[in-house]
Amino acid sequence: MEFGKGSVEGMAMKFSFWNGRRVLITGHTGFKGSWLSLWLHKLNAEVIGYSLSPPTKPSLYDLAKVGKKVVSIHGDVRDRDSLLATIQKYRPEVIFHMAAQSLVKKSFLDPVGTFETNIMGTVNLLEAVRHVDSARVVVNVTSDKCYANREWVWGYRENDPMGGVDPYSSSKGCSELITSAFRESYFNTGYCGQRKVAVASVRAGNVIGGGDWAEDRLIPDCIRAIMNNKPIYIRYPDAVRPWQHVLEPLFGYLLLARRLHEDGPNSSGGWNFGPNDSDSKTVRWMVNHIVNIWGGNARWEIDQGNKVYEANYLKLDCSKARSILGWYPQWNLTQSLVNTIKWYKSYFGNEDMLESTLNQIDSYQVTLGHNVG
Repeated sequence: MEFGKGSVEGMAMKFSFWNGRRVLITGHTGFKGSWLSLWLHKLNAEVIGYSLSPPTKPSLYDLAKVGKKVVSIHGDVRDRDSLLATIQKYRPEVIFHMAAQSLVKKSFLDPVGTFETNIMGTVNLLEAVRHVDSARVVVNVTSDKCYANREWVWGYRENDPMGGVDPYSSSKGCSELITSAFRESYFNTGYCGQRKVAVASVRAGNVIGGGDWAEDRLIPDCIRAIMNNKPIYIRYPDAVRPWQHVLEPLFGYLLLARRLHEDGPNSSGGWNFGPNDSDSKTVRWMVNHIVNIWGGNARWEIDQGNKVYEANYLKLDCSKARSILGWYPQWNLTQSLVNTIKWYKSYFGNEDMLESTLNQIDSYQVTLGHNVG
């Protein structure tokens, strides 16, 4: 296996790559960005975050005190000058671009803001990289919804066409095309200051995990309903999604960034990081298990109100990441749900959420050690 070479020691060597590495994360105040910031801090990386304020209250960023573990810069990726100045000042070697408007429903309400953030934010980041000679690796985090969805029963591969019917999905498809254009025009050729930069895009499934408080997302909606002793209302119970714990794709991003650093543009391009086929489940399956794991008066009903378009069936083919990186999911969906519910129960039990979050990262790394030993 690429990440372990068959031993726990090999896995530790892979993680040692991050020791002292200077890393910029855009969108570090968001759900995935906060988890990645804490994990990289734990690996002794020098983390610089560039983002607007946390998008929700409460937020994982605030609860886990992420701002005390990283250099946190308040900034908007739509502000090209500010973003460039930050990269010029801190000179990161690795950049994870995660800043985005990430909600489908919100994209219907604010298509202009969605396109500005997800399209021009990507342009501004890649243009800044053109003018700063420190960056060697850029990983643009998009979405599985970047693909032109044909409602296929098989998974989408990295070379399938980009698309998107709703503004959010379309913006992510555009972000992919922009990344490809910059990569081929500037970075793979060495035209950017006569140096090559390894630029990749990553597409993950529906991530779950503690600390997600976004509106119109399944887990946060379930938690809010349960804590208010109300039914969980579900719009599309038979929609199938590739569910996975947030640490699964983040581990893939870490593995990929290391390979990009070693292999350069040869490993550039798109990469899928999704769950096993057996963990592509319906929303109905998910809420039934959430209700059972939580217990008490948790319950759900079908929402008969206004609905917006959402793809019914979506799955990723992750053969590329498995065969080249040796990456594969460590926790099945039931384990992921148990750990997610455990995090929220810790929060409502007034526990130290930095400790609780780091403990889950520890637990995941232990699983990695067991699986490669």
